[in-house]
Amino acid sequence: MYKGNEGQWAFFLHRLSGIAILLYLILHTVSISSVLLGESAYGAIHEIYKLLIFRLGLIAVAGAVAYHSFNGLRIVIMDFTGWGVKYQRQLWYASLFFAGIVIVAALAYNIPRILGGE
Repeated sequence: MYKGNEGQWAFFLHRLSGIAILLYLILHTVSISSVLLGESAYGAIHEIYKLLIFRLGLIAVAGAVAYHSFNGLRIVIMDFTGWGVKYQRQLWYASLFFAGIVIVAALAYNIPRILGGE
């Protein structure tokens, strides 16, 4: 049993980020396919995306994709190298660090959009 160590958190966050990415993909697919209902339906749905919760959601999705990607690389390294398991804790912290950089970049890009409204 992990008892709350890094391995348990890496597992939990990997699954959580995967679910978040799946939900975003479903929402994105429904949104894009709304063009089949006409331009007005498509426009109405995309007006909803100007709400603050959706703008903040872009940052969360960027973070989820970044974490899931970097942690997935960590898992690949652990599976296919002889030294990966020995350094799995450091690799997990590295994946958090690089995901944090992506989140900061997403914030820097989206904060003007959030504050400016467009």
